[in-house]
Amino acid sequence: MSYAEIIGRISGIIWGPYMIWLLVGTGLLLTVRLGFVQITNLVFSIKLVLHKMRNQKSGPGDGEGEISSFQALATALSSTVGVGNIAGVATAIAIGGPGAMFWMWVAALVGMATKFGEITLAMAYREKDNAGIMRGGAMYIWRKAMNLPVMGFFFALAMLFVAYVNCNMVQTNTAALSLAEYGVPPIVSGIIFAAIIALVIFGGIQRIGKFTSLLVPVMSGIYIIGSLIILVMYAREIPNAFVLIFQGAFGGHSAVGGFAGATVSQAVRFGIARGVFSNEAGCGSAPIAHSAARVKYAAEQGMYGIVEVFLDTIVIGTATALAIIVTGAWSTGADGAVLSIRAFESAFGSFGGIFIAISVILFALSTVIGWSWYGETAASYLFGKRMGNKFILPFRVIWIILSVVGAKMALRPIWATADVALGLAVLTSLTALLILNGKVVKLAKEYFASNEFAELKKEVKGK
Repeated sequence: MSYAEIIGRISGIIWGPYMIWLLVGTGLLLTVRLGFVQITNLVFSIKLVLHKMRNQKSGPGDGEGEISSFQALATALSSTVGVGNIAGVATAIAIGGPGAMFWMWVAALVGMATKFGEITLAMAYREKDNAGIMRGGAMYIWRKAMNLPVMGFFFALAMLFVAYVNCNMVQTNTAALSLAEYGVPPIVSGIIFAAIIALVIFGGIQRIGKFTSLLVPVMSGIYIIGSLIILVMYAREIPNAFVLIFQGAFGGHSAVGGFAGATVSQAVRFGIARGVFSNEAGCGSAPIAHSAARVKYAAEQGMYGIVEVFLDTIVIGTATALAIIVTGAWSTGADGAVLSIRAFESAFGSFGGIFIAISVILFALSTVIGWSWYGETAASYLFGKRMGNKFILPFRVIWIILSVVGAKMALRPIWATADVALGLAVLTSLTALLILNGKVVKLAKEYFASNEFAELKKEVKGK
């Protein structure tokens, strides 16, 4: 048996049904224990983000940190909103049918509570490194809250590997392949990508935060507008699209056109799986970015996690799904990004392919930049407070080099290995969250009962 076959089987076990239901189960537990926080506070959380987006300056009551709350959200979103929103959603529909989108919504609904919880917990146990930079994540939780630094080391090592492979090399490779369709050599794409990335990440989290706070609204806005144009053009098909989604979620889909048909179990499995992979709730990645935010209360930053999942899956994921369904592309038999291309070509002709290529490039670029901070924080933790800062420059240099290498390299074997590493990191992060879920509930109650929360609500409402 080859290495690829062995690692493929291990990945299949780790990312099997038990992992998916563990992620959903954690979200359900937190949903109940937090009093359905993602529902009762969703509208306010969205208003809060819009308010902070307009005014990113820190107030006198803000806590320690490197960037504003909105910049932290933008950095996390730059990592979360990626190629999976285009290819991942399409794959779920190609295998599970339109009904898979319903189960992606379910994954997002419980995922909002999970992300609120993991961000809140990370904020509670973050700390400054020797350079005075605020860092946090599951590794710090394991060391500070449970006195098990070996688990923190394990999580950080897995995250570093995932960062270098899945969230750097694979992303630049995907972008390079998109540009290669238009005659751009992969090595040229890699060099251009590396130059842009270097200009941003060598400025540290402050420059990353500023860059992503500009890039994320633009790239998301462009993609959403393109999707909305399709929905306007195919407005008559929208009601039928929702019928297909709800019917397929509970009754499966018969074979039609190039679509082979799907059972309810396929719709559930692939809908929930792609929803989890898309919004990364429970993966332990986003809290690393949020830990750099300047806020006084841990749960305040957790509110941004609710919006993060909402934007990623409910807004952008749904935009992709509806575009694929209303145009009839879902029944062509195509898969992945090709399915999304078919949908956009139905509306925009040959420009549809160009539009998707541009979106893939922007999404990939944002992922590489956002995940550079995750990898850097993991490296800082692995080498300790005294030595960690000395490895930041080498980390960034290697990051840039691998972005060029990834553009030209065949990545399937190491991609599968990184999937295994990510699965182990998720298990480590979820275990910490489950053990300390009571701490999350306590922090949330303290925040929602505080005067600061009452004042913030008044500020957001403009009173």
